[in-house]
Amino acid sequence: MKKLSLIAFLALSTVAYSQEIKNTPERNSGDKALLVKPDHAELEAKKRTAEEKAKLPKPYNPKADAQKDIAALVAQAKKEGKNIMIQAGGNWCIWCLRFNDFVQNTPELKEIVDKNYLYYHLNYSPENKNESIFMKYNNPGEKYGYPVFIILDQNGKMIHIQQSDVLEEGKGYSLDKVKEFFSSWSPTS
Repeated sequence: MKKLSLIAFLALSTVAYSQEIKNTPERNSGDKALLVKPDHAELEAKKRTAEEKAKLPKPYNPKADAQKDIAALVAQAKKEGKNIMIQAGGNWCIWCLRFNDFVQNTPELKEIVDKNYLYYHLNYSPENKNESIFMKYNNPGEKYGYPVFIILDQNGKMIHIQQSDVLEEGKGYSLDKVKEFFSSWSPTS
């Protein structure tokens, strides 16, 4: 949320500043027009990110009834002796999609998850913010950004919240850090 606030502040400041420039006599005379060259590297990076996002699976369902889904997972977790891993985020979030893809396509991680957890993608988007669910878990996305992970024990009690940036490495995630995170909060740990 801090990141979003900062981005909003910078955007509003830019708009306010550009309005001041438009109204100055020098700007209106056309003699000293302010030219801003587009940042081609930034545009190219945004294009690559959009292309990557388009190729990745979209695991979040804005129409899901998260309350009902999580209650069903708690009942299943009790029977299977597993914890529940909630990955909160949305299909709009490249880091959320990258994490999902990383786990699903890394056999070592997928094995740990399948053995120890019931995995759920909790949607946060303009279509469905799941505010009551997030409040139940102290709004971790507001504090840490997305994705954020909420670990529940087999009784549905929250036992850990994990921010994702500490698991990152380059433009992806660290196998060792993610493996350690998953292992640390398994039911047998």
